[in-house]
Amino acid sequence: MTTKALAKFTAEMCYEKLSAHSIEMAKKCLLDWLGIAIRGSQEKPVRIIHDVILQGDAPKANIFGSIPAKKASALNAAFINSAASHSLDFDDLHNPSIIHPACVVVSPALAVCEAEHKSGKQLIAAICAGYEASGRVGEAVIPESYFFWHTTGTAGTIAAGAAAANALGLDAQQTLMCYGSAGTQAAGLWEFLKEGAMSKPLHTGKASYSGVLSAYLSQKGFTAASEILEGEKGFCRAMVKEPHLEKLTESMSTDKLKIDINSFKPYACCKHAHAALYAIQELRKAHSLQPEDIAKIKLYVNDITNYLINNPQPQTPYGGKFSIQYCSAAMLKFGEVGIAQFSEECIHNKELTDLMQHIEVIRDEAMEQLHAADASKLASRVEIQLQNGQTLTMQVDYPKGDPENPLTWEELCAKFMSLAVPVYGEAKALRLQNWVASLEQCSDVAQALDACLKEE
Repeated sequence: MTTKALAKFTAEMCYEKLSAHSIEMAKKCLLDWLGIAIRGSQEKPVRIIHDVILQGDAPKANIFGSIPAKKASALNAAFINSAASHSLDFDDLHNPSIIHPACVVVSPALAVCEAEHKSGKQLIAAICAGYEASGRVGEAVIPESYFFWHTTGTAGTIAAGAAAANALGLDAQQTLMCYGSAGTQAAGLWEFLKEGAMSKPLHTGKASYSGVLSAYLSQKGFTAASEILEGEKGFCRAMVKEPHLEKLTESMSTDKLKIDINSFKPYACCKHAHAALYAIQELRKAHSLQPEDIAKIKLYVNDITNYLINNPQPQTPYGGKFSIQYCSAAMLKFGEVGIAQFSEECIHNKELTDLMQHIEVIRDEAMEQLHAADASKLASRVEIQLQNGQTLTMQVDYPKGDPENPLTWEELCAKFMSLAVPVYGEAKALRLQNWVASLEQCSDVAQALDACLKEE
């Protein structure tokens, strides 16, 4: 039984079994998630979700970004924090499964650990368990399901259940039932993208909520499908006709976990644009390029990138995050693609909209073959034709942030502070950063967060 084997593996994951690299990656994932959740809490979609969800609640877990500090139930804190941490599209990615794990794993793991007064080591184990489930379930249905289903919302529901179940200390059978309840609630469709609507953080918020709900139901004896992943009417076959079921359980070992190959974002937009953006950033620096130097830009991309972010006329700042043309133009003009580049002013900037008319996106067989051979390669080739007749070319297989070209702890700390300080101030942000750095020494997550978030 495939689901049973995976449920047992994630249920039995504990701090003592983890490698030093996995522990370090879990802390990186937590810090990256935390900064994005704090800053993302200020976004309009998250404020709407926040106000709707908190209509009568039992305060047990922090809602990050709230001033003064505000708490909710583990269910609702997971929902709101998850939506916040996905609202900026600045969160991490597991390339082979095309899932943003932190928003659907750290959110429920932290909410449950805080509500239940668990230790930092228990939080690390829950994060690793959730990342394992997210990567394996996602890989079982990728790439076919991704053309319609938002995998972070679908497979992420099961990942959230795995994380919450581990945090609660459920045994293998209880975790199996948690998987069943989570899988039957999985959802999230891409149709919202063409209008730049607010649905994406709703997908992750609901996934996290459903995962926590499933774990608490299982703790009370609630039963569910025991073959929710591989069953004839289960998750994987509902997503695709021929799922890759072997991905669910092959080579299961704490010596090599999915979290070990996690990617982090230096740019606040869809990860499928990052290879092209990194190439443009490097060429811009090497040749001191400015928008007026450009005659034509050709972006050679794989099928999914072409399908998802080939959008020459984004109408909203959020839509700009899913336009490789806009992101490329912004990189050429500003030399970075951060939160500031996704404002109403920027998205309608005439210099940028004019530059976008000179950017051509080309579905390229070579890029597609690279991705088909290795799902972790979200590669792009960039060709820039200059006004002086010169042509500059660069191919990037692994952009900055990928495990082959990683963001260091120091770089992640700088990213975290840039996101958290505008909301919390330097002192509170630094307390949170230091807490994550020494997480394994934390005996009670709830007490530690109360100390970090206390008012000056």
